[in-house]
Amino acid sequence: MNKIARIGAIALGVLGVLSLFFVFATGDDEIKMAASMGQFGVITPIILVSQLTLLIAVVVTLTYSFKGLMADKAQLKSSMISFGLFLGVFIIAFLLSKGVETPMRDGKVLSALGSKLVGTGIRVFYILSIIAVGLMVLSGRIRSLKK
Repeated sequence: MNKIARIGAIALGVLGVLSLFFVFATGDDEIKMAASMGQFGVITPIILVSQLTLLIAVVVTLTYSFKGLMADKAQLKSSMISFGLFLGVFIIAFLLSKGVETPMRDGKVLSALGSKLVGTGIRVFYILSIIAVGLMVLSGRIRSLKK
């Protein structure tokens, strides 16, 4: 497995370097001119290599994470509880958010659901931030009381 991973990494590295040299050889002005006409052929290979690399990294990470979780039942239970709590925070934030169609600068309109999801994301951030700060203060307080 290690040998396959090493060969794959080398192959992706070589493809990335070749794509990069192709971009450098073409030059900025020519790339900008082609892009203004809707032709992105010079940049496309390097973007595809980066997307492939990201996909491989995500798949390998998720695979080994789930494999590790399935091997340890206590860790799986703890992960499921954490996921459930996060889902609860998300649902609370979603229920508290309001959705209103909003015109944007480019003339498009953000849908009511899109607006509600943006509000949900902001509220989730605030709730999790408050929880994190509260836990830090609580743990500091407990440590100071133990001394």
